[in-house]
Amino acid sequence: MTKRSSVYLPLTLCAALALSAGPRPALAGDPKPQATPAAAKSPVLSAMEQELERNLTGLKAATPAPYFIGYTVTEQQRAQVQGSNGALLESHESRVRFLEAQVRVGSYDLDNTRNVGDGRGGSTFSGTQIPTDDDVDAIRRAIWLETDSQYRAAAEALLRIETGKEVKVQTAEGKAPDFSREQPQSHFGARAAFKLDRKPWEERVRRVTREFHNSPEILNSIATFSAIAENQYQATSEGTRLQFGNTRYRLELFVQSKAPDGMDINRYYNFDWTDASGAPSDEQIMAQARLLIKETKALRQASLVEPFAGPALLSGRAAAVFFHEVFGHRAEGHRQKDITEGQTFTNKVGEQILPDFISIYDDPTRPRHNSDVLLGHYPYDDEGVRAQRVTLVENGVLRSFLLSRSPLVGFPNSNGHGRRQVGFSPVARQGNLIIESQRKLPDGELRRAFIEEIKRQGKPFGLYIEDLEGGFTFTGRGLPQSFALLPLVVYRVYADGRPDEVVRGVDVAGTPLVSLTKIVATGTALEIFNGYCGAESGSVPVSAVAPAMLISELEITKKETSTDKPPILPHPAHDPLAGRVTTGGGQ
Repeated sequence: MTKRSSVYLPLTLCAALALSAGPRPALAGDPKPQATPAAAKSPVLSAMEQELERNLTGLKAATPAPYFIGYTVTEQQRAQVQGSNGALLESHESRVRFLEAQVRVGSYDLDNTRNVGDGRGGSTFSGTQIPTDDDVDAIRRAIWLETDSQYRAAAEALLRIETGKEVKVQTAEGKAPDFSREQPQSHFGARAAFKLDRKPWEERVRRVTREFHNSPEILNSIATFSAIAENQYQATSEGTRLQFGNTRYRLELFVQSKAPDGMDINRYYNFDWTDASGAPSDEQIMAQARLLIKETKALRQASLVEPFAGPALLSGRAAAVFFHEVFGHRAEGHRQKDITEGQTFTNKVGEQILPDFISIYDDPTRPRHNSDVLLGHYPYDDEGVRAQRVTLVENGVLRSFLLSRSPLVGFPNSNGHGRRQVGFSPVARQGNLIIESQRKLPDGELRRAFIEEIKRQGKPFGLYIEDLEGGFTFTGRGLPQSFALLPLVVYRVYADGRPDEVVRGVDVAGTPLVSLTKIVATGTALEIFNGYCGAESGSVPVSAVAPAMLISELEITKKETSTDKPPILPHPAHDPLAGRVTTGGGQ
């Protein structure tokens, strides 16, 4: 399975790199927090409870009878303002509700979701849109129809599984129960919402993209402001009753350019915040825009890097993406259970997989790291299990996996990492992946260690990877067990003391088991990767936190390039002849 992370949120599924901006006074047009309402039970949850009780009673006599029914309603209020090259592209706000019903037949040990051999059971459920009015009858009608549809699909899937499971190959991990038994949860939180005047943000996206437009090196620019308030309601036959919400805001800056040889040059930056006080100031936005322009100009003129294997120094942001792709996806529990997966770490619990100075845990209970927002925070996962901190690696030794309610041999319970995008089935996913080190060097010492490693290997230079567009990894058994990182800003660091030189055309490739053992030392300061990661359960918000990292050997490959050359004519705003062009006419 390919897991891809890139940065173009308006264009693709992606994971974006960001350093969060510091707090500042509220601006006109900022989202205004709503007064906290009493945490009373929502009419939505009441409708779910009524229909749950009716369906449990009515389907008890069916063959096969459901042993579990769960409902999730997700309500999303969204606003988006997008501009390009000094002009507004769109500005809108919407509100939707989406229902997902899960019906399981069989038993906790074997049910309709079982993967048999290389086939799959009936685990995918798509859901349906339901009314946004708090009309209990209308909501119950939608739940009734969706439950009926899901029950019929589950019964058919179980029949196929029971008749086929004995003749299909099973791994030991595949013989684990299909669903874990968990304690029911009850929580009634306040409803998340925002009020937003979009006009000031419309002016901001015009202003910042006008700044890009004024640079002749920039071919295209996009600025996107988005706000989302999401409320989730869960009710299950086990007794779970949950309602909780969160609000997130993001501003993304994206510019495109081309080098003279046709290679695409892209730069990206995003700000994330969860309340009005965390929004970037106009000064911060414009300062970041000017930095992107400066970096774009340098990259257009930078020399190309040939394929290379040698020492590399990753910034904290780059190291965070490295661990997200190389380690994090392979520690997701369902990959240990699926025979079609590479199962890189399945039988390595208790073994050394990293240097003994590295420890890793995932903690979705943390909303922030210091003053910076962590996007991978949530109170309960999408299967109604309370979020938990999980120690994955301790002093280099693998200790556990990220687990949903699909248990493993030796790991019978979820640790609160069952996650999904609306409309997808939950699987084990990362939340806030935190990398800690006991071999920390101050910046100056880390650079000196980097240069010494370059000299020790007899290389003329090493590469410092400052910023990445993202990455992707292959975890499926039918593909090479490899990963790729997609750098944006890379420098040659010379062993002989010459100044660092920005370069382009760099991609990073490698295999996980080897690459993880090549870490030599780390920096002291932690940096944050905030973004959205796409995998089989859709796109989910994630974070990773890591220090800068010295790696003794990293393989560099040539970046995919375009055969299209830059436009023949200059940008009309920067063409001195553009204002004098006239069209011919007859007499």
